[in-house]
Amino acid sequence: MFEQQLFNALSLGSVYALFALGFTLVFGVLGVINLSHGAVFMVGAYAALTAVQTMNLPLWAAIVFAFLVSGLVGALVDVLVLRPLRKRNAPHLIPMIATIGVAIVLNNLVQGIFGAENKRFPSSILPQESLDIMGLHITVIELGIILLSFLLMVALVLVIRRTQMGRALRAIAESPKAALLVGVNVEWLFIVTSFVAAGLGGVAGTLVGMYSNALFPLMGQPILHKGIAVIILGGMGDIRGAMLAGLFLGFAEVMSVAYIGSSMRDAVAFGVLFLVLILRPQGLLGRIQERKA
Repeated sequence: MFEQQLFNALSLGSVYALFALGFTLVFGVLGVINLSHGAVFMVGAYAALTAVQTMNLPLWAAIVFAFLVSGLVGALVDVLVLRPLRKRNAPHLIPMIATIGVAIVLNNLVQGIFGAENKRFPSSILPQESLDIMGLHITVIELGIILLSFLLMVALVLVIRRTQMGRALRAIAESPKAALLVGVNVEWLFIVTSFVAAGLGGVAGTLVGMYSNALFPLMGQPILHKGIAVIILGGMGDIRGAMLAGLFLGFAEVMSVAYIGSSMRDAVAFGVLFLVLILRPQGLLGRIQERKA
């Protein structure tokens, strides 16, 4: 049923978009492709699991806890890894390589603590109800994923567009030096950006973990590849483009599984990415910028 596939694509694409929002936020403000974002995605899922199993928190509180824990990890990565490299004016490739090292450390740390086998949320904590609306079979978890993802995406866009901090972040994205000259606390906003971006990634990890009910240390690696595809497809550093591209990629994957075959989902999704980049290299909503001498 085509309408059911559209709903499935919406739920999958909203998670891709939420994950990619943090990815593109860090790139837009810090100018860094943070390849530890997939590991932070995984840390958020395990933080929520710990909150449920060990701290006996309700599901909504576990999601908040995942946001805070993964956000703290992102802030620490900025303070301990990215800030020293910024002070040394390291080339753009160096922070990217450093974040690969951070991802390896996080993956091994979680594996050492929780083990390599799959973990699951207790079935009693996950809502099992489903709704049948106009022929669509909708689970409460899927509906919650869509609503929470869109709520967080809209909130981030409003903060960026309508608040003083958002204007400061946009100024930093244009020129950190100029923003510093007009009194913007650039280093503090770098930390805040890393915290929020990682928190969004952690929430995305929690949502995926609840939906699939399978957590493992390398669960962030596949979605990291999808996140890179989304921010390129949407336009590097463009928040609206990341939202649109995440939904687009989810639609491409679900439709390829439904009408072609599950073995072709990645081929179709990335084939569409290549086609878009051939026709529009700057991405869906990106802008062409001239390279400065």
